[in-house]
Amino acid sequence: MSATPVEPTSHLRVVMGEEELLRARAVSAVRAAVFARHEDAEEHELAAAGLPIGQLADVLAPSLFGGHRLVVVTGVQECAGALADALVSYTKDPDPDLTLVIVHFGGKRNEALVKSFRSAGAALDECPKVTSVGDRIGFVRNEVRQAGGRITADAASALVDAVGADLRQLSAAASQLVSDFGGNVDAEAVARFHHGQAEVTGFTVAERVLVGDRAGSIEMLRWALQRGVAHVLIADAIADGVRTAARVASLSSTNPGELARILKLPPWKVKKAQAQSRGWSIDGLQQAIGVAAELNADVKGAAASADYALERAVRRIVTIRAETGRGRASAGR
Repeated sequence: MSATPVEPTSHLRVVMGEEELLRARAVSAVRAAVFARHEDAEEHELAAAGLPIGQLADVLAPSLFGGHRLVVVTGVQECAGALADALVSYTKDPDPDLTLVIVHFGGKRNEALVKSFRSAGAALDECPKVTSVGDRIGFVRNEVRQAGGRITADAASALVDAVGADLRQLSAAASQLVSDFGGNVDAEAVARFHHGQAEVTGFTVAERVLVGDRAGSIEMLRWALQRGVAHVLIADAIADGVRTAARVASLSSTNPGELARILKLPPWKVKKAQAQSRGWSIDGLQQAIGVAAELNADVKGAAASADYALERAVRRIVTIRAETGRGRASAGR
C-alpha cells in the first residue's frame, strides 16, 4: 500500500496501475536503486504517446560512452502498435547496461505489451487504485509509521474523513501530523490540524509566498484550492501582498506609524509588509509584481488551467526572492 517496491534489481520493469502516487513512488524507487549502483547513470524519461520509434531506438541503443542508463517510458497504454512492437522486440535481447521501465496507467489497452514484458522476466510493481475507506486508512497508518510516528485507529479514520481520497494529500497530512505533534497522533491532533487547514485563505498562501517558503506556500495553495477558495481571490491576495511589500520597501522610513500615514494603510498591515519585505530587493519585488499581473490575467481565463497558473506563479515568485536575495547579499559583502 505504501508503493515502495521490493529492491528493484531487474533490468526490465513494469509499473502498472491507476494510482498516480504509487506509480511515482515505484519509479522513484527504481531510480534510487539504479543510481545507488551507478552514480553516473544516464537517465531518459519519454512519454509513449506520439513517441517516434527512432527516438526510442536512440535511447535504447548501446551507448558509445559506456556506463549504465535508465530509460522510463510512461503512459505505454497510449503507445501505437509499432512502438509497442519495438519495446517487445527489445526485451528479446536487453542490454545488461540499461534498466528499462515501462509505466502503464491501468486499463485493458495495450495489456499485451505488459504480458510480453512479464513473459520476458520483467518485475512488476502493481499500483491499483485505492478505492475503499479501509485501504485508505491502512495507507494513512503506513505513512505515519514510515514517517516515524504512531497513529490511533480513530485518528486514521478521522484523517481520511477530513482529507478524502487523494493519496498525495493524505500522505502530506500524515507527515505533517507526525511533525507537528511529536510522532504520536490521536483524534484530537487530527481535529486541530484539520481545523487549521480549513481556515486557509488566499492571504495565508500569500504570506508563505512572500517569506520564501516554497514547500509551505505550495501546501497552503493546494489546501486552499481543495477547500474551494476562488482562484481570483488567491491571485488578488498574492498581488496585494507583493504590491504592499514593494510600497513599504521603496520608502526610506522604517517607522510603522509614519509609513501608515504616508501609505494610508493600517499600522498592522504596514508591520506585516515590513516583515514580508525582508529578504527582498526592489528589483525582485518589481519582477514579482510582473508575475502577479500575469497571474491575474491567467486566472481570469488566459490560462488553460488556473490551478497550474497559480502554482507556477507561486514557484516563480519564491524563486525570484531567493535569487534576488542572494544577489543583494553578495553585493553587500
